[in-house]
Amino acid sequence: MTHYKAKKSNLETLLLENNTKLDVLAANTGISKSTLNDYLSKKVMSLNNAMTISKELNCTIEDLYVWNVTKG
Repeated sequence: MTHYKAKKSNLETLLLENNTKLDVLAANTGISKSTLNDYLSKKVMSLNNAMTISKELNCTIEDLYVWNVTKG
């Protein structure tokens, strides 16, 4: 079985690629700027927020993170 763990957020890169500022993402998604700031560093997104953000940034949920993959 393969296990996946979010290792590092790609949110900053995705914002740059989409030419989107954090406050605009907050306004468009209804997710607070402070929560989005948490996602830029360490906090892992809830599934609901990850889906919302991925749709706004035209990417997949998988694109939001660098993943640590282990096979067991």
